Amino acid sequence: MIPSSASRPVVSFDVFEVDLRSAELRKPGSTIRLQDKSFQILAFLLEHPGELVTRDEIQKRLWPNGIVVDFEHSINTAVNRLRQALGDEAEHPRFIETLPRLGYRFIAPVNGGMGAGAPTVAPVSPPAVAVAAMSPSPGETAVTDRRSPVGAVREPPLRKRWKALLTTALILVTAAIGRTLYFRLHQTPAPLTDKDTIVLADFDNKTGDSVFDDTLKQGLSVQLEQSPFLALVSDRRVNETLKLMGRQTGDRLTPEVTREVCERTGSTTMLTGSIVGLGSQYVIGLKAVSCHTGDVLAEAQEQAAGKEAVLKALDAAAASLRSKLGESLGSVQKYATPVEEATTPSLEALKAYSVGLKTRNTQGDTPALPFFRRAVELDPNIAMAYAYMSADYFSLNEGGRGAGYARKAYELREKVSERERFQIEWRYYLGATGELEKAAQTDELWQQVYPRDDGAYKGLGFISAVLGNWEKALEEFREALRLEPNGAGSYVNLGIACTALNRLGEAEAVQKQAEERKLEGEFLLQSRYWLAFLKGDVAQVA
Repeated sequence: MIPSSASRPVVSFDVFEVDLRSAELRKPGSTIRLQDKSFQILAFLLEHPGELVTRDEIQKRLWPNGIVVDFEHSINTAVNRLRQALGDEAEHPRFIETLPRLGYRFIAPVNGGMGAGAPTVAPVSPPAVAVAAMSPSPGETAVTDRRSPVGAVREPPLRKRWKALLTTALILVTAAIGRTLYFRLHQTPAPLTDKDTIVLADFDNKTGDSVFDDTLKQGLSVQLEQSPFLALVSDRRVNETLKLMGRQTGDRLTPEVTREVCERTGSTTMLTGSIVGLGSQYVIGLKAVSCHTGDVLAEAQEQAAGKEAVLKALDAAAASLRSKLGESLGSVQKYATPVEEATTPSLEALKAYSVGLKTRNTQGDTPALPFFRRAVELDPNIAMAYAYMSADYFSLNEGGRGAGYARKAYELREKVSERERFQIEWRYYLGATGELEKAAQTDELWQQVYPRDDGAYKGLGFISAVLGNWEKALEEFREALRLEPNGAGSYVNLGIACTALNRLGEAEAVQKQAEERKLEGEFLLQSRYWLAFLKGDVAQVA
C-alpha cells in the first residue's frame, strides 16, 4: 500500500503525477481535472496498487452513508471517464484492469513520490539485494588479521551478518521446498475433474414455505452453471432419462431417483440441497455424493438471518462447494455472479421464473410464457426471463415480439452471469440486429470460456448454416451432439446439415440414432418427412 496522502501527497506512475491534496491529475505540460467520483476511484486504486479493489469497496468509499442511486452505473461511468483521462482502454489496459463481476486493479508500477529518486512500490527481488549487500561499499576493504599465522582475511561485520542471513535463508528455502514436495505427494486429489458431470436433485424444503419450492434449485443451478469447471446434466436430458425410467417428465428428483438418473446418464456425482427453518433463521445445506459408491465428496452449509438473506447464503454455500469439488479459487471468484444479480432478489419472481423453466422443459414453449410474464411483472429486471420469452416467440414464428424481448434482455445483460450473457448477446445479434458476424464471434468466445456447453456449438453451427457454410455447420453440430447425446435438437440439426450436403445416408443414420434413444419431437418428425420426400419414399411421406 502506498503512504497516505498526509505523509506523501503526490504519487506518480508512467508520465502522470497525482496530487492527493489538491485532487489534481498532472502530466507534462498540463493539469487534468477529474470529476470527484473518478478521482476518488483513482486515489483508492493507487492506495492498493496491484491489488483487487472490489465494487463493494468502491461503493462504500464513494457513498459512506449508504445512500446511493444506481451505483453500478455511476461506478462504470466514473471508471470510463478516468480511463479517458489516462488514455487507457478496457480491452487492452495499461493502468486499470477490469476483473469481471469483481472490481478493478491498478496494474502499472506506482512511485510513492515525485522525481527519479522516489521509492517504487514494486518489491525488490531478494537475490538482487543479497548481491548488492555482499559487495563491499565504497571505502570498505578487506582487512588482514595480523595475528593469524596464515594471514587470514577478517571479514567486515556487515559481510558476516549477510552470510548468516543467507545461510538462514537457504535453510528456510530448503525447508519450504521440502514442505511443498511433501504436500504435493500427500495431498488429496480433487473429488472431480473437468470430465465429470453432475445431476442436480430437487431441494428438500423443510420450512413449509412453498416459495422455496423449485426456487433454490434454480438459484443453485445459476451459480453452478457459471463454472467453466463443473458441468450439470441439462434438464432436457434429465427429463429424457426419466421417460426411459418409465417416469413422467418433471417428476420430483429425490435422492433415490437422482442417483438412478446419475448412473443412466454416465455422470459421476449427484448434488442434493436442503433448507431448514430455525425460528426466523434458515440453514442451507449442500452435499455432493458419488453416484456409484454413495460416498460424500464435499459438503457446505450456510446460515441466513432471515428470508431476505437466503439467496446470499445460497451463494456462499455454492462457492464453498465449488472449491471443495476441485475448482480453482480464481475461477470461483471470477465466475460467481450472485443469484440476486443474475436473476432477481425477489423470491416470488424467482419462483415464477423457475416454474417457467420447468414448464418449458416438460411441456414446451407456449405453456411456459405465462410464468415468464409473471416473473417480469414481479421484477422487470430479470434479463433471462426476457431471453427465454424471445426464444419462445421466435420458435412460434412471432419474430417481431421475439426481437423486442431480445433487445430488452440485451439492455439488462450486465445483470446476468457470464454464460447467460453469451446466450443473450448471441440471440440479440442474430434475431434483433441481424449482425451474424458478431453472433459468430460471441459463439467463439462462448466456446473458449465454456468448452463443454453444447449451446455454444449449436449456435455457431446455426450461424454457419445461415451463411451457407454447411461443412462448418456439420462440424459444430457433431460436437454439440457429442456433448449432449440426448438432445433431440442436435439430431435435427445434424440431419439437416447432412441433407444439405447431399449425404442422405448419413442423415438417415442420424435419424435412426435418435429413434434408438426414443427421442421425440415435432422437428424430428419434420426432418424425417423432408428426408423421405428427397428420397422419393411416398409411403414414408404419407
